[in-house]
Amino acid sequence: MIDLKEMRTKSSPDVQKILDDLLEEHFKLKLQAATGQLSNTSQFKNIKKDIARLRTILNEKSND
Repeated sequence: MIDLKEMRTKSSPDVQKILDDLLEEHFKLKLQAATGQLSNTSQFKNIKKDIARLRTILNEKSND
């Protein structure tokens, strides 16, 4: 889980880079799930929530 206070202090490009990394990780998890290699399925939920949190922070930054 990401630290929201820390993410809010970072610049938008930094947050976008972290978001891109999480999206790539989510894609890899989807591939593992499709091939039956995923052992910890709760990772999906955590990654999706972190992605949503980062998108919310980016929207807040763009509205300011």
